[in-house]
Amino acid sequence: MNMDIIKTENIVKDYILGKIKVRALNGIDLQIQKGEFVAIMGPSGSGKSTLMHILGCLDSPTDGTYYLDDVLVSKMPKASLAAVRNRKIGFVFQSFNLLPHLNILKNVELPLMYGGMSKRKRTAKAKEVLQNVGLGDRLKHKPGELSGGQRQRVAIARAIVNDPSILLADEPTGNLDSQSGGDILEIFTELHSQGNTVIIVTHDQAIASRAERIIKIKDGKIVDGNSNS
Repeated sequence: MNMDIIKTENIVKDYILGKIKVRALNGIDLQIQKGEFVAIMGPSGSGKSTLMHILGCLDSPTDGTYYLDDVLVSKMPKASLAAVRNRKIGFVFQSFNLLPHLNILKNVELPLMYGGMSKRKRTAKAKEVLQNVGLGDRLKHKPGELSGGQRQRVAIARAIVNDPSILLADEPTGNLDSQSGGDILEIFTELHSQGNTVIIVTHDQAIASRAERIIKIKDGKIVDGNSNS
C-alpha cells in the first residue's frame, strides 16, 4: 500500500533573470510518507526554499510531476492550487507573517473565515488551538504585544487550525533565542506525535536532528537522505 503523502519525480524549476536562465531545482525525486517528520537541509542558494514553495503549492515546477495525497498538483492552475493549499497544508514562516492590526484570536480565525466557517464555530476552534499552544490567556493581545516565541506560537496555531495533512515550516526558529526556539521545536515534536506530517526547512543541524529523516539538498539536487529505509 502506497503511504506517500508527497511524491515528486524529476522536478525542475527555472527562473529567468533578465536574459539569464537560472536552474534552482534540477531533477528532484522525493518521497515523504504520511506521518513522517522530515528536515530539508541545505546552504543558502541550494534550492531548499524553492522546493518548499513547490511542496507547499505556493509555486509550480517548470517540469516534472508532483503528487500530493495521490493527486497530481504540478499541472494545476493557480486557483486550484490555492484550494488544495488551504485544505491540506499549514505554513509556519521565520517572520511569523501575522497581521499586526488584528488580535491573535482573529489572526488564527482567518483561515477558517476563508473556508466559510460560521463566526461562532471559528472563534471556538481558534480559542481551542491557542489554548493548546499555551496562549489561551492572550487572546485579545496583538502580535506587537507578544514576544517572538509567542508570535511563533500564534503562527503555529494559525497553521494547524484547519487540521491540515501537512505542516510546512521554513526556518521556524530563525528569529528566536535558543530557549524560545527549543519550545517551538517541542510543539512540532508534539504535533508529529499526534500523527501530523511535519516538514522543516532549515540550515541548522541541531534543529534537523529532531526529525526522523534529514534530506540534504545542494545546487538544486538531493544529495542525501531521500530513502527512509
